[in-house]
Amino acid sequence: MNVRIEPTWKEVLEDEFQKPYFEALTRFVKEEYASHRVFPPGSLIFNAFDKCPFDRVKVVILGQDPYHGPGQAHGLCFSVPDGVEFPPSLQNIFTEIESDLGIKAPRSGNLERWAGQGVFLLNAILTVTAHVAGSHQNQGWEIFTDRVIHLLAENHENLVFMLWGNYAQQKGKFIDPSRHLVLKSVHPSPLSVYRGFFGNRHFSKANEYLQAHGKTPVAW
Repeated sequence: MNVRIEPTWKEVLEDEFQKPYFEALTRFVKEEYASHRVFPPGSLIFNAFDKCPFDRVKVVILGQDPYHGPGQAHGLCFSVPDGVEFPPSLQNIFTEIESDLGIKAPRSGNLERWAGQGVFLLNAILTVTAHVAGSHQNQGWEIFTDRVIHLLAENHENLVFMLWGNYAQQKGKFIDPSRHLVLKSVHPSPLSVYRGFFGNRHFSKANEYLQAHGKTPVAW
């Protein structure tokens, strides 16, 4: 199957695109886009991959589902396009960055600036029907993104994985902490943020680790 995706990702995922589950997933996604309002726009489903080539990944942040409100999702977890109001979890992420590093929240919630520095912003599920959270669960996306995480963990050394909340931690439970830095905390959602996300200092810890292993820190 010919999937339009950044070339370095296409090379490492080529076998995955030929598997029966991915062909079934593709049929499902095409039918959903044809019959419902689905986010993100079809051209941005693989935006996280396109903005952060496989060989440039330094940090992996794992989300669950795309935003399901109009104009929010654009293929990068937690990110929103320029001019869109910050969702609560993203606002809490910026609050922690300011507390941790003294960097004030930017005007835009578009995290492509992170992706361009090697921060891979991966949702476990890459599509969603408008206003129906979790509507594309158990259709194959989870299998695909599990493979993506495995490929990153197996083919790179000294990555930083930020696993926020039980879902992300379960999805990344196989990652070898002797090869990579695995940072865990509760999710930045308003329901849990005061139970350990605020004060986790993940952003400074990530940069310290990157620098210790000869990599450029991220300008968060």
